[in-house]
Amino acid sequence: MRYRKLIWVVVLGPALGVVLVACGSSGTTAPKAGSSPSASASAAPASGSATAQITADWQAFFNAKTPVARRVELLQNGQVFAPVIRAQAGSTLASAATAQVTKVTLVSPAQAKVTYSILVGGTPQLKNQAGVAVLQDGTWKVGDASFCGLLALENGGSTSGLPAACHHAG
Repeated sequence: MRYRKLIWVVVLGPALGVVLVACGSSGTTAPKAGSSPSASASAAPASGSATAQITADWQAFFNAKTPVARRVELLQNGQVFAPVIRAQAGSTLASAATAQVTKVTLVSPAQAKVTYSILVGGTPQLKNQAGVAVLQDGTWKVGDASFCGLLALENGGSTSGLPAACHHAG
């Protein structure tokens, strides 16, 4: 039960996209959003520039101090999720949540795997999570499949009631 509460605080509190499922490290499968780019290239370490941008954008998305409008911009198809992000932006508990990116691996020119941890008050709570970043409109963003995966986990594994983008099969 504590784990579910932590998910609620970290994900829905600031409406930040934690990926527990997108790339499979947790063993749970995430619903795929229809607009995610496919991984057509073999995985390779991201270039320094891409790594730095993905890391900065990912951490900004997970930072409650980042303005809501910017967080919406940093989520793939963020406008679809804007109401969720806005509704939860004021959560006091979530204001202490941040992300720490530890590894970025490009899988195509427009998609990367991200390994990261969620910290609450500086203490790691969800370690070595697998996520996905996508290049959309010239910006590296948290993949909506990542965000949907955790929303579904919080919703007991169901996509019922989640934004329409979470219902698309990839």
